[in-house]
Amino acid sequence: MIRSLVEQNPHVVGVRLSRSHGHQLALTAGLAKATGNRVLIIDADLQDPPELLFAMMDLMEKGADVVYGRRRRRRGESVFKLATAHVFYRLLTALTNVRIPADTGDFRLISRRVLLAFNSMPEHERFIRGMISWLGFVQMPLVYDRDLRAAGRSKYPLRKMVRFALDAVTSFSTTPLRIASYLGVSVGVLCLLAIIYMIGVHYLGYTVQGWTSLIVVVLFVGALQLFVLGIIGEYLGRLFGESKGRPLYTVSEVLRAGPGTDGTQ
Repeated sequence: MIRSLVEQNPHVVGVRLSRSHGHQLALTAGLAKATGNRVLIIDADLQDPPELLFAMMDLMEKGADVVYGRRRRRRGESVFKLATAHVFYRLLTALTNVRIPADTGDFRLISRRVLLAFNSMPEHERFIRGMISWLGFVQMPLVYDRDLRAAGRSKYPLRKMVRFALDAVTSFSTTPLRIASYLGVSVGVLCLLAIIYMIGVHYLGYTVQGWTSLIVVVLFVGALQLFVLGIIGEYLGRLFGESKGRPLYTVSEVLRAGPGTDGTQ
């Protein structure tokens, strides 16, 4: 379909990656090829109305560098999806020191200077709406009602949604590491108090009974340690990935009117 569109319209450029790199890197590849002074990011399922481009352009004429769509209503979404999205954005706001607008997606119009600044950001684990928010400049919302999906189905099952949320939090906040440290210190203090208590009652001649409670405490501390190690592992995994210096993606071909196939990375 994209090949036929390229043949019919010289303004259409298709970028084909060598494999599936995921939504965020695919979007990154498209933005790397964009040449306009203003670039609209929009999904192909038409849940975000393309006709809002005119209102976005008006806001950009008034001085905005980024005009992002803020959803007032989301038709066709399950109660679970709406509830988790609501919790996610509020949690993200509480954990990060970057103001990432709530109830937004990647649907937005950006200026050329924002695009150039975004393309200079090299990290692999990407949360694009957060990265654009981090850049600053003048950013304005456009409130709208999100439509039903015109075609296809969501490519974000629960597993991918959780992964996406982890990428968002760990990319813009070290608060989970701080929470892990606080938990470790708190449990350490409680354990120290328990040891002092048991030594004290031993010398007073009392017998401390309760193997069940002892096992519960051991399991609790062990589970907490594994939880803290998991948080640290998330951050170490990202450092490991960044240290390899691999390209974000590999382009198989670029379809455009006229000669030439671009295989850049």
